[in-house]
Amino acid sequence: MNINKILVPVVFLEASLRVVQQAAYLARHFHSEIILLHVVTPTSYPAGILEGGHEITARDLHAEIVRRAQQDLDQILPPELNGIAVRRLLLRGQPASEIVRTSRDENADLIVMSTHGHGPFYRLLLGSVTAKVLHECECPVWTGAHLEDAPAGEFALHNILCAVDLSHHARNTISRASQLAGEFGARLVITHITESAEIYGPGGSYVLPEMKEALVSNATKEIAKLQQDVGTNADVIIESGDVRKLLSQVAERTKADLLVTGHTSIQSHLGANGNGYSLIRDARIPVLSV
Repeated sequence: MNINKILVPVVFLEASLRVVQQAAYLARHFHSEIILLHVVTPTSYPAGILEGGHEITARDLHAEIVRRAQQDLDQILPPELNGIAVRRLLLRGQPASEIVRTSRDENADLIVMSTHGHGPFYRLLLGSVTAKVLHECECPVWTGAHLEDAPAGEFALHNILCAVDLSHHARNTISRASQLAGEFGARLVITHITESAEIYGPGGSYVLPEMKEALVSNATKEIAKLQQDVGTNADVIIESGDVRKLLSQVAERTKADLLVTGHTSIQSHLGANGNGYSLIRDARIPVLSV
């Protein structure tokens, strides 16, 4: 793998600082440059700027917003970034558009960003931005949700879970996950969640054994072929049913530090069987969409 530039959009929350720590872990391994990006939106302003009943013009307000944002951005340099080449960019506009544009202008190899902040406003804002970036960006996107609840200590990759569908994009997803596992000496597990084999009738739901067996058998053969094409020999876990629920269980069972999924500009790797951003939003571990 070749990761020369890592773009890290930041908001001034603890979640963003955790993302910076993960970006630093990757940058140190790949000898990458980190670009810290903050976008000042036309409607944003720091808390307390209008306190005290002071009269302030729109121009003065915007100037103060930019000044405080630049001040905060200049101060983002946790110990994890020591020895890493870091650049800071402060831009004005809509966050998702500026992130996508900057990733292209800078030829970024990876975007690392938080998807979750404290309070409903930040959850909505960061979720909307992340969904747009995933939809429009061509480079891989590393996202972290619920990082404020992450255990303290240094981040490391020991176990990687790769979730695939059976589309043409699955080969690339497995290949990228295999390369990353090789870089860090991590264990790789491949998983696929088939559609449900349950039907509902009197008394509750029933699993159709023949249907489930056929789904699992077909997925097993397809993944074996994909592994042969890519040159991997990872363990495989195949489940049937609710994607988000089962994927979360598999991640916990395998003690995964990272979930690798595929994404295109059209749909997530989950296709019609789930919502890609919902998976990212609910994940308790970082998700790399390739």
